[in-house]
Amino acid sequence: MNIENFIQELKKINIDITQEQLNQLEEYYNMVIEYNKVMNLTGITDKNDFYLKHYYDSLTINKIINLNNIKSLCDIGSGAGFPGIVLKIVFPNLKITLVDSLNKRINFLKEVINKLNLKNIEAIHERAEIFAKKNIEKYDVITARAVAKLNILLEISIPMLKINGNFIAMKSNIDDELNNINNIEHELNCKIVDIQKFLLPIENSNRSLIKVQKLDKTKDMYPRKFEQIKKKPL
Repeated sequence: MNIENFIQELKKINIDITQEQLNQLEEYYNMVIEYNKVMNLTGITDKNDFYLKHYYDSLTINKIINLNNIKSLCDIGSGAGFPGIVLKIVFPNLKITLVDSLNKRINFLKEVINKLNLKNIEAIHERAEIFAKKNIEKYDVITARAVAKLNILLEISIPMLKINGNFIAMKSNIDDELNNINNIEHELNCKIVDIQKFLLPIENSNRSLIKVQKLDKTKDMYPRKFEQIKKKPL
């Protein structure tokens, strides 16, 4: 996906990107490639692939929720900053928290935030379930891109959402993960309100967006410690 394709495909999902934002994405790409020489940030380094599989893919969240109307967003398992950093660049109105369990990645994200002079964004080094316990009902939107199974993500994310807030899971194929989801929805006081499946442009690989709304307060016991989540998932 070259820059022209990128701009055109974004228009199809109601995103008009500015030249300044394109410049920031270019600088961000250069930083990832440079840091990738000394730490494992991504296996995708070809520029066209990067713009398709990281940048465009991150921004497809706009298919399922209008980020112009959102104030606070938390990206758990942010890794090299996808989608969190990309969303901050393109939707500067968002107040964003990036959470990752690897300190090296958080240090990199802080460098990006600094270099690009991004405001109202922070990068936190902590396990997501521990961070969640400290940030109950804090966010309008929580997102996770290719991080863990849906049942695990829901237990960690739903407690952090304000009532009526939304969790957006960004995945490839999710059919298997939707089995027994009714029990989880009931236990966590949440409900799947939208699922969108589509193909990435050019390469036509499968993508899925799952939007889950928090309906009421979550039980105090959630999220549990990770050992418990892993041993006895919802």
